Amino acid sequence: MRFYVSTAFLDTAEAVEIARVADDLGYDGIAIPDHVVNLETLATPYPYTKDGKRRWQPFTDWPDPWVMIGAIASVTTRLRFVTTVYIPAMRDPYSAAKSIGTAAHLAGGRLELGIGVGWCEEEFALLGQRFDRRGKRTDEMLELMQALWQPGWTEFDGEFYPTPRLEMEPTPPPIPIYVGGLSDIALRRAARHDGWIGDLITTDRALERVGTLRELRAENGLTMDDFTVITPLTDAFTPEHYARAEAGGIDGIITMPWMFYSGPQATLTEKIDGMKRFRTDTALDANHRLRE
Repeated sequence: MRFYVSTAFLDTAEAVEIARVADDLGYDGIAIPDHVVNLETLATPYPYTKDGKRRWQPFTDWPDPWVMIGAIASVTTRLRFVTTVYIPAMRDPYSAAKSIGTAAHLAGGRLELGIGVGWCEEEFALLGQRFDRRGKRTDEMLELMQALWQPGWTEFDGEFYPTPRLEMEPTPPPIPIYVGGLSDIALRRAARHDGWIGDLITTDRALERVGTLRELRAENGLTMDDFTVITPLTDAFTPEHYARAEAGGIDGIITMPWMFYSGPQATLTEKIDGMKRFRTDTALDANHRLRE
């Protein structure tokens, strides 16, 4: 089982130290969310809460994930970095590919690209991107970006992004693509790529989706051997809980360890103490596996 520390809603000034400590303590990764702006008024309901309200308060930090990864990669040696999740269709594919590829290069191959199709129509409009057909555009963007990340010349004949012969440097190390979302279409998209990222979800519901992903992968002649499942779990707190999740096919947990001990208003010192306690309480061995 791998454990990723989430930087969601953190003060940006704390993130570098949180990452450095996580690296020292043996955590496996840092999970970094993405929004460009937070509009005061929205007609679009937030899809991941029952009442449609956002989980965060106004003036919560949303740092650029690629700038963040460039910073924390410089003070860590083994942590991996996953976006939870980045929305390519809100950008043009060339700027996105350049930022992602540069971050992957600086991180020495420790980058895992978590993507989604997006939910906030107003944010798309503000950034000058169409909200309709964003799923199709995302699929084409991923194909184009993967081509841009290869060495040599690239030419791409796409419906949305026809691309003349060009090259983009630096060429990054391989970048696995994980798809976020709880819907059937999100799972189908994930099954075509390298992994799936869940939202806040119970273990039972997460394991149901792992079963669905296993079926979808089989339909495409693929197995789960080279497929990654990462999710936060709302009902996992003990080594036994995490062992059950791991046995069911969940590879990584996204967590904020200090929430178990000090809550959302924890100081930086309390966050670090919570990270240390969580490592002890989850009884992980030297290879970051759950002890028997």
